[in-house]
Amino acid sequence: MTNRKIAIISDIHGFSLALDRVLADIDAAQVDELIVAGDLVETGPDPAGVLDRLQSRECVVIQGNTDDAIANSRLDSKLATWTEKQIGKEGRQWLRDLPFSHRVRPVEARSPWDDLLVVHANPFDFLRAIEPEAGEHELDELIGGTEAAVLAFGHIHIAYIRELSRMTLLDVSAVGNPKDGDLRSKWGLATWDSDTLRWSVELRYVDYPLAETEAQMRASGMPNVEKHLAKLKRASYV
Repeated sequence: MTNRKIAIISDIHGFSLALDRVLADIDAAQVDELIVAGDLVETGPDPAGVLDRLQSRECVVIQGNTDDAIANSRLDSKLATWTEKQIGKEGRQWLRDLPFSHRVRPVEARSPWDDLLVVHANPFDFLRAIEPEAGEHELDELIGGTEAAVLAFGHIHIAYIRELSRMTLLDVSAVGNPKDGDLRSKWGLATWDSDTLRWSVELRYVDYPLAETEAQMRASGMPNVEKHLAKLKRASYV
């Protein structure tokens, strides 16, 4: 039996210390490939550090909605302006050039229905979220016509696995600022079994370096630090 292990992470949002812990967990799992599903820099205290870490590793990185917004100055806020300055023109160009999606096709694949497809939010745009309880009509609008065994994504910072008739949805949540009431960072593991010709998926959880991140945020010079620190600690949209 030959297994191919793919790690998928998303929504780092400038939180480099949380990223360090997740990368260490991924390295310990001895995966074959790392795919990063976007939203890399905006919100947290170390956007440049996040880019440095990703650019120094052999991994695939795709574009998220905030990457596009930062790259093209579409966010009108003090934090966005600060983030743009932190990563500079080269960082913004790197974000601008990222691809929209990444498809993993196993050697033994019989059709696209054997593939792992990684996007930021959905296969057609990086804004509309695939909610955990989305109904049949909504799912048809968001993923209709997409051929893949596993669709992996982030965007809404809520971890879940959902089995559809021909596809598994794998929401890997967020590395930097989870919103599902659990501050632990999350990442997804998709494993291809060449004997059964099937993918298996699971969610991994990593303890958050909250005290270290709080100190980093206070020292970073980022605007409205208390507001963003309070939001991080709530780990919720409310």
